[in-house]
Amino acid sequence: MSFFNFFKKIVVIIVCIAIIPAFLILDTNAAKENAVFAEEDIDCVSAILMDAKTGTVLFEKNADKSLPLASVTKIMTLLLVMEEIEAGRLKPEDDITTSKFAASMGGSQVFLKEGETMSAEDMIKSVVISSANDAAVALAEHISGSEDVFVTKMNDKASSLGMINTNFENTNGLDDTATRHYSSARDIAIMSRELIKYDYILKFSSTWMDSIRNGEFVLTNTNRLVRFYPGATGLKTGSTSKAKFCISATAERNGMHLICVIMGAPSSDVRNAIATKLLNWGFANHELFVDASSSLSSIKVTGGTENECQIYKNEFSVILSKGDNKKVEQQYDLPEKIKAPIQKGDIVGSVNYYLNGELIGKTDVVSSVTIEKIDFWTLFIRILSKFLVK
Repeated sequence: MSFFNFFKKIVVIIVCIAIIPAFLILDTNAAKENAVFAEEDIDCVSAILMDAKTGTVLFEKNADKSLPLASVTKIMTLLLVMEEIEAGRLKPEDDITTSKFAASMGGSQVFLKEGETMSAEDMIKSVVISSANDAAVALAEHISGSEDVFVTKMNDKASSLGMINTNFENTNGLDDTATRHYSSARDIAIMSRELIKYDYILKFSSTWMDSIRNGEFVLTNTNRLVRFYPGATGLKTGSTSKAKFCISATAERNGMHLICVIMGAPSSDVRNAIATKLLNWGFANHELFVDASSSLSSIKVTGGTENECQIYKNEFSVILSKGDNKKVEQQYDLPEKIKAPIQKGDIVGSVNYYLNGELIGKTDVVSSVTIEKIDFWTLFIRILSKFLVK
């Protein structure tokens, strides 16, 4: 063997030895990303990771424990504001005048002065991005006349959403004097799921910096994940001495929108690190299967004014382990005929979804039209016309 060939072999051996640790590190990181976390691995009082579309819970720790939630409260405040906009009772361009009470709010704020007028959109922007306590109260007073009345609506909404471990005393989460102001990680995920249905909110909650007062006052997002986490869409941070550090962090990748709620973390860095860890795990190990609503071939109708009924299947979605999307099989359960009368929206069958032979869910097949039951004279004329045509 020549010295040159011997030298080449030595170099190859040295390179291989050098890169082995790198592969081991990659394998270790991959294992961490794919690991299922134990509750003790998550350094906070409670947490939950939920898929926004289906409501599927991927991870939880003390998720039903009632705790102070600080400014995460504003998710419910904003949800009611968005319902007012949706109903047409509030417009983004409407002017809102600041009361003495709203201007007196401490903590995070945009320093509204008594009598100062600002558009609803700028106040919403201030609440979403900078967690402005004064703007939250001003919006509530404009909508309901007083914060107390608005808070009653907040609690009513929480009840209607099934948020059984929640009670609000104010619109912004200030808790120096509050004694019964609390929520749970699961309840926060529930109201977050409702709020992110509004693209108007996501436009602001995913913004790192903006401004109000004609650019004179800069707003910086209290949620650092918006700047540093790929796919982050929001949503709301909070911190007080009672609540410690909380967040409802939302992010979207490959059509899957996840909600990660952290409550009672010891610091903002730990809070953000836990949210990042759980979101990474969620995206690395799960995917969303969606079968969109679509029209199907018609079904024959007996005893109706029409001989066929147009039908369609409702949308179906489910969270699966990564790589299982292409393994899902569909099985239609439809009758050959249906009997009139039929109302639009009536369920006439179903589509069943299977993964590896096991049922993972189903969706309804419904009528697209209303078909009345045929009366005697209409039936008689129809039969007679057939004879005349012959």
